[in-house]
Amino acid sequence: MSFKVVIPSRFASSRLPGKPLLDIAGKPMVQHVWERAVNSAAEEVIIATDHQGIFDIAKDFGATVVMTKPEHESGTDRLQEVSSQLGFNDKDIIVNVQGDEPLIPASVINQTALLMQDPSASMATLYELCSSVEQVFDPNVVKVVTTETQLDLQQALYFSRSPMPWCRDEFSLQQTLNKLPKGIEYKRHLGIYAYRVSLLNQFIEWPMAQLEQIEKLEQLRVLANGAKINIALACESIPPGVDTQSDLDHVRALMAH
Repeated sequence: MSFKVVIPSRFASSRLPGKPLLDIAGKPMVQHVWERAVNSAAEEVIIATDHQGIFDIAKDFGATVVMTKPEHESGTDRLQEVSSQLGFNDKDIIVNVQGDEPLIPASVINQTALLMQDPSASMATLYELCSSVEQVFDPNVVKVVTTETQLDLQQALYFSRSPMPWCRDEFSLQQTLNKLPKGIEYKRHLGIYAYRVSLLNQFIEWPMAQLEQIEKLEQLRVLANGAKINIALACESIPPGVDTQSDLDHVRALMAH
């Protein structure tokens, strides 16, 4: 199936400024992400940035780069600008690969794109299973509940920073929250998305949804407007991305071996 990859790569970051240009094993981080995406089945890989330094370095290592506006409120808005600049068709499929995922496997990029073979879906994404109570109760770990169908194709029902589903008996105030309830899957949403360009064009016209404002999760705007998000269990584990100096040190250590 034909699809394109867009890698949003912003210079500004509150926790790790300039992180797309930080060195990992002799290359800027954004180059590692680009190389992973190039190894996927994408027909085209594009870096979208708002910073001249990232633009120039990406050009140097051979990437296709698009300069985008710095004031975008979300990555989805930035993708729509790229699709508009490059004249993509409404039926084209774009996979958004985060610019701080230098270890992302090409297989999960392909898997996300393949979920869009369902013509009724406007968007697709992946999840993995939470492995600890700490993950379930961590508001920085986004949880998702899905339809109960086959693992390779489900639909997202809701995304939240809160524990979902709430297991009333095990999570009562009288219980110590030291282990996950047996037989219940807690699904951690992964930050990789596929979109039809038609959805991107609709997204920028929709007002911010109330649930989106509350949870600070832009995918809730899509659900609030009745669009369908396909989702599946990731076919391969995605190593942690780079948000902090500690994350950077960890990835550098992994790639040094």
